[in-house]
Amino acid sequence: MSFPEPNDLPQDHNPNHEQAAQKEQILKQILTPEARMRLNNIKMVKPELSDLVEQYLIGMATQGKMPGQINDDQLKQILLSTQQPKRDFKINRV
Repeated sequence: MSFPEPNDLPQDHNPNHEQAAQKEQILKQILTPEARMRLNNIKMVKPELSDLVEQYLIGMATQGKMPGQINDDQLKQILLSTQQPKRDFKINRV
């Protein structure tokens, strides 16, 4: 029985893996470490919101509309603008 050499193992050329790596690279360039940490925390709780914000940020960066790196406060503003407004219900007792 022979063991495969590390060079003999099939290479993982999954397009989704490569696309995710490119997305992470772009996000590293346009977000400060604090903002990236916040986005990763949001990804654990609300993955759909995180994906929406990531697509928005990458779109802005590819169009050249990004003035520089986005810090944590700017990311908070983007998150607030993308979330659906909450409805308040007021019950009046008679």
